[in-house]
Amino acid sequence: MPVDVRELPVFARRLRQARERAGISQRELSRRMSLDPDKSGPRMSQYESGVHMPHLETIEALAKHLDVPVAFLFADSDRLAQMILT
Repeated sequence: MPVDVRELPVFARRLRQARERAGISQRELSRRMSLDPDKSGPRMSQYESGVHMPHLETIEALAKHLDVPVAFLFADSDRLAQMILT
């Protein structure tokens, strides 16, 4: 059964949105961040599904590799998220 992304935590939703906006897979994002390939795929999936929340250093690295401000990853409304990106 597909997950309704509107029900995911804000961070999980925005992380997935930023990654898709960048046009890369979870595996590719993990590779760019030089994460352990055996653990990184599942970990990214857990971040995007709201199972785990990364540490601040990881959040900052994700934002850098996705070319979005950290604030975007915590924007609780689409309007605010769009304003942050412009």
